[in-house]
Amino acid sequence: MPYKPQSEPGKTAYQPDVQITRLGEKIGDPVVPADFPHHILRFRNDRWDQSIGLHSLNDEEWLSHFGKFEPLADNLYPPLALRYHGHQFRQYNPEIGDGRGFLFAQMRDHEKRLMDLGTKGSGTTPWSRTGDGRLTLKGAVREILATEMLEALGVNTSKTFSVVETGEELSRGDEPSPTRSAVMTRLNHGHIRIGTFQRIAYEKNEALMLQLVEYCLEQYYGGVQTDDPAAELFAKVAQEVAKLAGAYMTAGFVHGVLNTDNINITGESFDYGPWRFTPYWEPGFTAAYFDHEGLYCFARQPEALHWNLAQLASALRLIADSEPLVAALEGFPKAYGTAFTQHFCWRLGVESRGFDEDRDLVVAAEKGLAEKTIQIDRFFFDWGRAENLAGLDENYAAFSEFSTLIADRERSRQPVSSYWQQSGPCSMHIEEVESIWDAIADDDNWKILSKKINDIRAMGIALRIG
Repeated sequence: MPYKPQSEPGKTAYQPDVQITRLGEKIGDPVVPADFPHHILRFRNDRWDQSIGLHSLNDEEWLSHFGKFEPLADNLYPPLALRYHGHQFRQYNPEIGDGRGFLFAQMRDHEKRLMDLGTKGSGTTPWSRTGDGRLTLKGAVREILATEMLEALGVNTSKTFSVVETGEELSRGDEPSPTRSAVMTRLNHGHIRIGTFQRIAYEKNEALMLQLVEYCLEQYYGGVQTDDPAAELFAKVAQEVAKLAGAYMTAGFVHGVLNTDNINITGESFDYGPWRFTPYWEPGFTAAYFDHEGLYCFARQPEALHWNLAQLASALRLIADSEPLVAALEGFPKAYGTAFTQHFCWRLGVESRGFDEDRDLVVAAEKGLAEKTIQIDRFFFDWGRAENLAGLDENYAAFSEFSTLIADRERSRQPVSSYWQQSGPCSMHIEEVESIWDAIADDDNWKILSKKINDIRAMGIALRIG
């Protein structure tokens, strides 16, 4: 089946549905939000607020819920800092959990999916260790840009729902300090991580493990369908994580910190720190300055996600046999290859013909991109509107094989949007990220960020409908 991006958000009534408490007190710890000195609304997601029935809130009401964290009607109270463990750069850490965030609310969206509102920078929790539980405003701005860009590029991602500047001055060792502070709320289809399962396996709590498996199947995958729910869940998660890996690569995105505590059980990308988009098809491109070995570099992301799935399989061995888990894990490379080639064809705007033919097309494109004469976004932009090699400049000399293979492909969309008439693509490289932040830091100028969000969304529409 050809790749299809997530549908546009629809409008629905507010439908609170707290399900997380069914898992008992060991899933998280009640916490009290920080009391911030100021509450200045800087970003409100006017696309996704309607999808969970919160579009009717005025700005004052919005700030009371997403700046002061007064509970939403008939929803979770108090909020919960979720417990989990995780491999961080492949070193197991049993002392982590939500250290500067919490699960704030759960509700149904316009498609009846269970959605979470979770925070970042909302204060200390039992898992903060030596951290201050805060978030820099720059970090919040970067997360807006990451999620908007990934959503437009068809990547299954969390949505930045709200950013409120909080008036505190924060000190950070890896950026100029003091710096401005914020609290962010994200919208996710769940906050259960691979690390959640690892913690339960570490504690050898078979009853809770089975309960969590059934919870995830019921809430995220349509219910329990077999008499081996752990293997059933793992097979579904492996498929979704394979799709995520393929989408990352086509987007030219480098998450930077693909630890097991950052991998959502729904295959939804979230929790953005040192992310970057690589301008060129550069396998060793890294996002995190502290990733000295290139563990999570651009080309190693599929392998990193595969390794993380192996840790989930290991955790599920508490209640499941090895054989079906191993079988699903061994199927990951094929699932990833299919997802990658389908997503690649989608971004090109041409029909998918099955893995073998699509693979040949993608390999030819990679060969050309590896010459680094054309940036990734420019490549997809030019071919998304071009019929053939004619009219493209000499930088495309390395793409002759690709040009031959794509010549007889039918278009899956026609480039009718005004986006395709622009002089160049919408990109999101580090220099632009820094310039957007500099305008805010130096002059409190938010117009450049707003324009960029509009440009990204226009690209997203063009990629979906032409």
